[in-house]
Amino acid sequence: MIKKPKVLILTAKYGNGHVQVSKTLVKQCKDLGIDEVVVSDLYAESNPVFTEITQYLYLKSFTIGKQFYRMFYYGVDKIYNKKLLTLYFKLGNKRLHELIEKEQPDIIINTFPIIVVPEYRRRTGNIIPTFNVLTDFCLHKIWVHKNIDKYYVASKRVKEKVMSLGIHPAAVKVTGIPIRSQFEENLNKNAIYRKYNLDPAKKTLLVMAGAHGVLKNVKELCESFLADKNLQTVVVCGNNTALKESLESITGKNKENLKLLGYVERVDELFRIASCMVTKPGGITLSEAAAVGVPVILFKPVPGQEKENALFFQENEAALVVNRSEEVYDAVSTLLQDDKKLRRMKRNIKRLHHPHSSLAIMEDILKEAAVFKEKKYIKAQ
Repeated sequence: MIKKPKVLILTAKYGNGHVQVSKTLVKQCKDLGIDEVVVSDLYAESNPVFTEITQYLYLKSFTIGKQFYRMFYYGVDKIYNKKLLTLYFKLGNKRLHELIEKEQPDIIINTFPIIVVPEYRRRTGNIIPTFNVLTDFCLHKIWVHKNIDKYYVASKRVKEKVMSLGIHPAAVKVTGIPIRSQFEENLNKNAIYRKYNLDPAKKTLLVMAGAHGVLKNVKELCESFLADKNLQTVVVCGNNTALKESLESITGKNKENLKLLGYVERVDELFRIASCMVTKPGGITLSEAAAVGVPVILFKPVPGQEKENALFFQENEAALVVNRSEEVYDAVSTLLQDDKKLRRMKRNIKRLHHPHSSLAIMEDILKEAAVFKEKKYIKAQ
């Protein structure tokens, strides 16, 4: 009986995307019969206070800290090879050593750019096959290191950017970003309309309002759309109960055309029936939208990966980018009245989808790790 490898997945809670990708890969491992999977939020485990502060600053980047985050994101990219990043290169080193000693992993997967992992190999000579799964449609240099064995990226453009930094083409594979398997299921749309008490004869606007910094004027926007009797608006507030309560005051007699929802486990169902969606341009959300084929309106992307993601989708005519709150209503109304453009955007965004990404990634990782193990065995003879 062939022994299944033990997998160590390293992630970080800067936004939900990195953790979500980790969960998807864990599930894929289980589906492939790999039961020994350890997930570590390395920075939080090694430097909890520092991590809490930086995560707070990250959340503030969606509101008052946008310029700070712009300077951080693009600034770090420029000073990548300078001594100022020495601290980041060492961050989490002690905890990583403890994990490796305790768990003895055969494979390490990063869903966050944790540079201490390849640096650990460089310093110790302990070679464990290490793979980076990138979670955006753009590249930050901090993902790239000569001691990463292979990169799994969202698009051909990201692959080209990785290669431009001196990485061999064979070490970069375009797989798309891993998303929950429910987004690739075939579902009956009529059943979804019935479940949420929505009218299939009307167009449906989906507003993902629970994400950080999506819209400040959600209430005014919803009130504006209530005037259109042929449109039904679904607002997903997530865990933002204060937002949901503030919107309940305008439902009144308009419950048929305005649906307010909290956290929705099967949000993919709403993606499937949406004529278009207002959201933030996170790599996971955009990948999920591409899987289902829902045109997106991206509101005020934060400088950094959000902005780069948004520009990529806009350039591919798969999304509209709106930077001012007062322009959202006109952008949505104009798009919903243009069926030809909606169909074109739907086709374009579906072209950006790579089906069964998590399976493609894990199968390739297992293949690469097996080759590495064979080479190591032969070398030891």
